[in-house]
Amino acid sequence: MDTPVPDLRVRDVVPGYAGMHPLVADLVLPEGASMSVMSTLETSRELVRHSYYRYEFATVAVTHALSAVEQVLAERLALQAPLEELVRRATGAGLVSVYLAGELERALLLRERLAQGSATSAALNPVRAVDLLRAVFDTVALLLHPPTAQTQAQAEAGAGADDVTQPQDRLARLWEEHLRAPFPASFRGVDIDGTDLVQLDADVAALVRRELDDAPDGGLGGGPDGGGLDGGGLDGGGVAGLWRCIAGLATVVPLLDEEYCAAYFTRLRTMADLAAARHLPDAT
Repeated sequence: MDTPVPDLRVRDVVPGYAGMHPLVADLVLPEGASMSVMSTLETSRELVRHSYYRYEFATVAVTHALSAVEQVLAERLALQAPLEELVRRATGAGLVSVYLAGELERALLLRERLAQGSATSAALNPVRAVDLLRAVFDTVALLLHPPTAQTQAQAEAGAGADDVTQPQDRLARLWEEHLRAPFPASFRGVDIDGTDLVQLDADVAALVRRELDDAPDGGLGGGPDGGGLDGGGLDGGGVAGLWRCIAGLATVVPLLDEEYCAAYFTRLRTMADLAAARHLPDAT
């Protein structure tokens, strides 16, 4: 049998095949996963390891791994839906962090581009593939082993009353984080797919502020100009504007390839989703 020949495109990543082992060393299979999930994740990890011999294996590893996180999310949310929707729901519920959601969405965009023929299986180098795989592994581990009640109680016992976030307060807490976060400087004046990022940021921020100012269940103090006549947050026009912003964010966020900018706009989209959810009709 012929000895496999190293792919020359990997020569700048590691000096030899042995260097692939530490590259994937922290991709640890999560305990408690089903056999199908474990098999998918292990196969993805080994694909990256063997991308030393075939560069394209790195990209294939990422797209293959998405089926594992899709399965775990569907089980955790008790919902059969496209992976994009599952990630959005999990982020809005606080099950998945803003950063992990952003990485998963970039992997999803890659899968979509491959299906459309606008990208090839050589799209990722092994290092970037490991970054995206780490997000998959971490997401699966987090969903399978969420913080226990004891861990949560200990965390809350060590925090002041203002540090304990109830679900209904999550929008206000994210808003405070957003106020402290500077806009990504290198993206000022940038237009993505017809959307100006500065304007999108300003529009969502204004609508979320109006919602928080006027909503009776967790605002920032009454605002004079934004809510409905009953003081219940955004009026119909504001809610419609919020949904337009959500559509813009759904297009923009997966296209952002700079880590801080992606996290910034993913948080913005989560705020928009939480604000819009307050105006959905109750299930009957």
